[in-house]
Amino acid sequence: MEKLLMPDDTLNNRISYYLLMLLLLSLPFDMFYSHLLLIGLALHTIVQIQKSTIKPLLTSTNFALAAVFLVTLLSTIYSTNKPRAFTELGRQVTILLIPLIFCFNPLDIKKYRHNLLLVFSLGCVATIGYLFLQALITIRYYHLPLKVLVSPAFTNHNFSEPLDIHATFFSMQIVLALVYLIYVFIKEKSAKRRIFYLLCCCLLAAGIIQLSSKSIFVAIVIILNVVIPWFMLRGRIRLKYITIVTSLFIAVIAGIFTMRAFRDRYVTELRKDLSKSTGPELTDPRLARWGVAIAIGSESPVIGHGAGTEVGLLKDPFFDHQFYRSYLAGLNAHNQFISFFIKSGITGLLVYLFALMFGIRAAITRRDLMLMAFMVVVIAVSLSENFLDVDKGIFFYSVFFSLLIFSTSAQQTENQAKNIV
Repeated sequence: MEKLLMPDDTLNNRISYYLLMLLLLSLPFDMFYSHLLLIGLALHTIVQIQKSTIKPLLTSTNFALAAVFLVTLLSTIYSTNKPRAFTELGRQVTILLIPLIFCFNPLDIKKYRHNLLLVFSLGCVATIGYLFLQALITIRYYHLPLKVLVSPAFTNHNFSEPLDIHATFFSMQIVLALVYLIYVFIKEKSAKRRIFYLLCCCLLAAGIIQLSSKSIFVAIVIILNVVIPWFMLRGRIRLKYITIVTSLFIAVIAGIFTMRAFRDRYVTELRKDLSKSTGPELTDPRLARWGVAIAIGSESPVIGHGAGTEVGLLKDPFFDHQFYRSYLAGLNAHNQFISFFIKSGITGLLVYLFALMFGIRAAITRRDLMLMAFMVVVIAVSLSENFLDVDKGIFFYSVFFSLLIFSTSAQQTENQAKNIV
């Protein structure tokens, strides 16, 4: 714990370390704190710039990390909605800024990778504990039965409402925290710490179920059943792990079908999202909206319509297809891939796919469990949300993509690849 809070380093590096740690801890909360800490980290980095410690800037790694911002920048030039385009560009400047900070800041990110991820994970545990406590206090105050904890009143967005954060965007952070604590649990030798980490994992898993994000549920199934055993385990331990995790998933799925709120969320709503439209309804199926959005993108398939145009272009087609809720709420495509296709065409979509493939290739080459988990989460959420249009999604993408890329090396992952046998 002492090394966690009092790193053995220069004063300037300790300040950078604390600012980065606080930035990670701030991610679930109001974006004011994240923006403030990012500005502080950027200013502190500028103050201590030294030519001898600057890392190369014009690299394929930095291009991949900043690719999303560059696509938005270029598509702003020909956008027909310049005010909204500049708003999007302003939000996404974080995607360019974070890699630059890591290049100019002399802090050895590799040295503090474990500390930063552990503090972030424990912060997520405390945040989930706070949300459950808030729910229990509300239940007691209104003299409600405890079983309403698993009702729609306390699941999904209603569960994350005290933080004013979208349930899926918060779940993205919780998944990374869960994966890291599972990794630490498997590596840990101390029995007391293993029990502590196991309890933390259970609380985070309960939080993920309570948040009820369908895309995150798919991501966690892939990570726990494929990524972790492939990257970390071998032989009998791998078989034992798969048996335990499979049994737990069977129990969880049985619980989902037993409890109406979760059954409606994970099964009924998923079936509806993947169905075709049958006329005016209270909610509009995602699959039907995707068809409309793809048709709009096909009108300018090479370079798209420009940044900031997506919502405006979709309004009238949504109305024509009787998607009145989507029309009135001004909804986007709810699919990051289709969003790139609309705003920047096949060109922008290919650049985004390049960035994703870069991350996957780096994760496989370096056998980096956390980076691969991050990529699985990003791809899963990209299929159901425009998460790069909002601050929470942008900060998650930019901070963790850069942190995980800059904090690993071939030598480190070579040692990590000596899996647990």
